[in-house]
Amino acid sequence: MTGVSVFPLTNPYFSMNAETALLPLTRLSQGQLNLLETCPRKFQHIYIDQLGVPISPEQQERVTWGSRFHLLMQQREIGLPVDSLVEEDAQLQHYVTALVNAAPEILTPAPQTFRESEHCRTLNFQSFLLTVIYDLLIEDENSAQILDWKTYPQPKDRQWLAKDWQTRLYLYVMAETSDYAPEQLSMSYWFVKSNPQPQSLKFTYNVLQHEKTRQDLTTLLAQLTGWLQRYQCDRIPFPQVAESRNRCHDCSFGVRCQRTSESLPSRSKNLLPNLADIQEVSL
Repeated sequence: MTGVSVFPLTNPYFSMNAETALLPLTRLSQGQLNLLETCPRKFQHIYIDQLGVPISPEQQERVTWGSRFHLLMQQREIGLPVDSLVEEDAQLQHYVTALVNAAPEILTPAPQTFRESEHCRTLNFQSFLLTVIYDLLIEDENSAQILDWKTYPQPKDRQWLAKDWQTRLYLYVMAETSDYAPEQLSMSYWFVKSNPQPQSLKFTYNVLQHEKTRQDLTTLLAQLTGWLQRYQCDRIPFPQVAESRNRCHDCSFGVRCQRTSESLPSRSKNLLPNLADIQEVSL
């Protein structure tokens, strides 16, 4: 997310035809759907205008640690040595051991199952390619489990996570790209830094949830198509989040969106994104 040019040729989310007309977004992740629903204008700034978002050294350190944890879990799953990853990080080894002890039935391979770490699936939906990456996918004859490792604290509100696009999109894509019925699917988040041991939140699925997600995706992506066309043809910016939702005071684009008159230096402490909002990078 670097650079300040509008619609650069290197933008991975767009391509140009012979007349240099902008084509629709070709790839969308759960993080982008969350941002699009939260504030379309911020989505425009980050993914279309490609304006950078600052991150503190402390947050960068946590992101790096989370990436190392995911890499270790992936190597462990496929049977590669992990000693080199944990020998200089006692904390990392502690949390991996705690997770294995808390969920032995999940992390120990069982007969007649399909298991894959960092499993990627895509779904073509209204000219958009919806992309998901499961930290661990476990399948058997009667069910499929999606597991996701979280290295930030467990949220207090379970309903917030149920409405999050990661939960909704991951289950939706699995149902659409497999022979499993929605009721045969589940998704579990494991919060590895919970005390005194890792904690999990499990979400089941059903046909009603599946249809509601389909309807919401249809509406949201139809809006995105319209916003893209207006921005391309008439330079009409994407809509802003309502001021009544009180999301602009700590947004890094508050000044750019004319939602605050504070100078940039005085707001620098509020420019940093929430760790849970940072897009996870596939390994």
